[in-house]
Amino acid sequence: MANEHVQTFTDGNFEQDVLKAGAPVLVDFWAEWCGPCKRIAPTVEALAADYAGKVVIGKMDIDSNPKVPEKFQVRGIPTLLLFKGGQVVESLVGAQYSKDELKKVIDKYV
Repeated sequence: MANEHVQTFTDGNFEQDVLKAGAPVLVDFWAEWCGPCKRIAPTVEALAADYAGKVVIGKMDIDSNPKVPEKFQVRGIPTLLLFKGGQVVESLVGAQYSKDELKKVIDKYV
């Protein structure tokens, strides 16, 4: 699923690894059974390599970790939430975003 640049977020590590992170964090909320999630996964992995050292990028399986998606009202997947300073600054729902479109969103916060 992921390369060495993509972190795995869980209900247990979310506060420390996302909300308290010193850098912007892009979280891909996904599930194994979700076809659109699988389509956007290579784009997320490519972004993680491109932004290594500048932006933390990771994935959260909503089936294994229900608390955080509920807290942030993730209703459809894939949902990409960009956090900065512990706050959601961007929310993108669906797999229709190109790598260039996602880079434009991320670049606003780097």
